[in-house]
Amino acid sequence: MKRFISRVLALVFVCVIGLMGCSNNPATLSGNYQQDTLALINTLKTAIELPENTEDKAEAQALARQTINDYASRYRRDNSVSTLPSFTTMRTALNSLAGHYSSYPNRPVPEKLKKRLNQEFRQVELALKRGV
Repeated sequence: MKRFISRVLALVFVCVIGLMGCSNNPATLSGNYQQDTLALINTLKTAIELPENTEDKAEAQALARQTINDYASRYRRDNSVSTLPSFTTMRTALNSLAGHYSSYPNRPVPEKLKKRLNQEFRQVELALKRGV
């Protein structure tokens, strides 16, 4: 009987841990598209603008990568958001920055890319203010 109870408890624990790992809402996102997008923009601007010789640069870049992944996994399949101009512009910016981080992890973001990202971030912010 003890053996049966311990196996049932083990099965319950495995199920609980497994289901908790399948959560669709990353902890860094609130679920509100506009708030999440603006928070992501602020995180990315911080990661981009920090000087290269600061200690916080690597931490900011790691946070930016994680937030990009969480944001993409949360909203890319949401049909109510994925067709918005603000989302498509944001995805373009995210793809550019993520591509740089994966191809050149130890190099600073080039000025040309920074300028383009800031322009796209402004477009997204304006689109969010208009509600699209």
